[in-house]
Amino acid sequence: MVSEQMYKLGTKKSTIRTIFEYGQKRAAEVGAENVFDFSLGNPNVPAPDFIQAAAVDILLHSDPTEVHGYTIAPGKPQVRSALAADLNRRFGMNITEKNLFLTAGAAASVTITMKALAEEGDEFAAIAPFFPEYRVFAEACGGKFVAAAAKTDDFQIDFAALAAVITSRTKAVIVNSPNNPSGAVYSEETLRHLAGLLRAKAEEFGHPIFIIADEPYREIVYDGLTVPCIPLFYENTIVCYSYSKSFSLPGERIGYIIVPDSVADFSRVYGAIAGAARVLTHVNAPSLWQLVIARCAGQTADLGIYARNAALLYEGLTAAGFDCIRPQGAFYLFPKALEADDYAFCARAREHDLLLVPGADFGCPGYFRAAYCVCTEMIERALPRFQKLAETYHEIHE
Repeated sequence: MVSEQMYKLGTKKSTIRTIFEYGQKRAAEVGAENVFDFSLGNPNVPAPDFIQAAAVDILLHSDPTEVHGYTIAPGKPQVRSALAADLNRRFGMNITEKNLFLTAGAAASVTITMKALAEEGDEFAAIAPFFPEYRVFAEACGGKFVAAAAKTDDFQIDFAALAAVITSRTKAVIVNSPNNPSGAVYSEETLRHLAGLLRAKAEEFGHPIFIIADEPYREIVYDGLTVPCIPLFYENTIVCYSYSKSFSLPGERIGYIIVPDSVADFSRVYGAIAGAARVLTHVNAPSLWQLVIARCAGQTADLGIYARNAALLYEGLTAAGFDCIRPQGAFYLFPKALEADDYAFCARAREHDLLLVPGADFGCPGYFRAAYCVCTEMIERALPRFQKLAETYHEIHE
């Protein structure tokens, strides 16, 4: 009567969403100030004033048919030209509007790209820890999802593990840097090594292997780090981006796909992206927000709060005895759980009203994710709870 696959997806929420919804119910019982919800990566930094000003000015002074009407499927040419110029300036790229396809955010970008590339029997590989929805996206597009084990000493890429999952059926490797959930930023050395591995595998198997670069956290980095531009190192890279984090606009759904000229059989790949978008009912990215991002290209919200929150949570948890890699970017901490069963650990954390996400959902059991895109004061009040949680494990082992 209905698709069993779609029914399961619709009735079984993600672990992250389930925890978030539990937090809402728990807040109604004990008060929101007594629930410490680190589950959802929802930016707490307000959208910047320049975004608000641009949106209002466009609404008040532009032709309503331009603001609210259809655009061509790839997006307004002048918007894509403005974004291309900004990307060329910031990253040394060499693209024009013909290399950009505007979308309703990074999830749409990744799904459209997978749908465009997927042929029968194709596999999409991710590097643990990875965003759990990659599996859903790949399988919904008719592909098979595979994952390489994590390199937990620094959360860079374990190349032996990655090489082991790349086969003649591998169509693409998904690269997420800065990484959700580990906070790692893949170094230039790591990316050059990855490029070499994929070129060797492509030659061995006789077909291109793409990188799908999922980059919604690109501007959120710490300690003077920069995020290397992957297309400069590997020719068959397709970039998927969202303004959800850099402009704090997760609910507005606006982003893009970059298909560089260097991609193998560029015209067919770009055409397949347009076709995949059509099949997935993309008509056009929201017209108003196309105009806003063009006007505000190259700017960001005030992202400094994430660096302060990262330092506060990292130092507080390590002082309490948690083993954790200091995050380099994004807005997540990914410590070791205090027992092997990370689901049991997160259940025990809920007894202290700490809402955390098990690492197994990210392909990395034995860890947990804490999203620190929350108010700093909540982190300060949560640290004693983490200390008490750690003490319960000390008591067990005494």
